[in-house]
Amino acid sequence: MDKKLHTILNVRVHPKASRNQVGGLEEGALQVRVTAPATKGKANAGMISLLAETLGVSKSQLEIVRGHSSKDKVVSIETLTEQEVHRRIKAEVPR
Repeated sequence: MDKKLHTILNVRVHPKASRNQVGGLEEGALQVRVTAPATKGKANAGMISLLAETLGVSKSQLEIVRGHSSKDKVVSIETLTEQEVHRRIKAEVPR
């Protein structure tokens, strides 16, 4: 009876930013800035890469479950608890 562990995270993506950066939580969503433009899925790919690097997981463990063409997205993260996701993000967010 293996139950797959995953966490759902609300993310707001800011494409065409001056640098790639994971910000803090604002209005219940993690703020993610990516240099990629919001065309042809480039901002989505940039966000997935940045989140994977920040969380220390592979890109295949992240999936956009809602909001593919919106700046507000819902991302599923496999193998991490919600507490672990928030701990890892907090450790990476600049103060």
